[in-house]
Amino acid sequence: RVDPETVDVLLITHFHLDHAASLPYFTERTNFRGRIFMTHPTKAVIRLLLGDYLRLMSIKKSGASTSNNNSGDAKDDKQDSDVLYTEAELQACVDKIELIDYHQTISVANGLKFHALNAGHVLGAAMFLLEMGGRTVLYTGDYSMEDDRHLMAAEIPNVKPDVLMVES
Repeated sequence: RVDPETVDVLLITHFHLDHAASLPYFTERTNFRGRIFMTHPTKAVIRLLLGDYLRLMSIKKSGASTSNNNSGDAKDDKQDSDVLYTEAELQACVDKIELIDYHQTISVANGLKFHALNAGHVLGAAMFLLEMGGRTVLYTGDYSMEDDRHLMAAEIPNVKPDVLMVES
């Protein structure tokens, strides 16, 4: 188990919910005080997707309360717990996000440096090449090695990483 207070940096690879849906919960309801990085397109789409999540949960909750007029029962408490964060917490989270461009190098705490590479998966998807203590790690979520009409294929780093961390 990782204590959120010990996390210095979050690197978000892309906007899909299986990669970023709990970000506002993590930043606003835990003791996380680190930095968050993602590409500009990822930040723009995350705000839209997570805002839609909140609206859908609100519709679900209002639909359930009209079908069940016994407010305050255990079922209502369960539905309240389904909402992981509020609109205000989502906005506070988005306000903390720092942007990174492809090939931009960022240096952070404890000698960690990283830069983003195009992952080719969706608009703004990134792989991160991290360097620390003379070692390199390539970290990626989903990626695509195929060019298509809208996106380039994932970039291959110009160095061979010591460690590869990839979603399978």
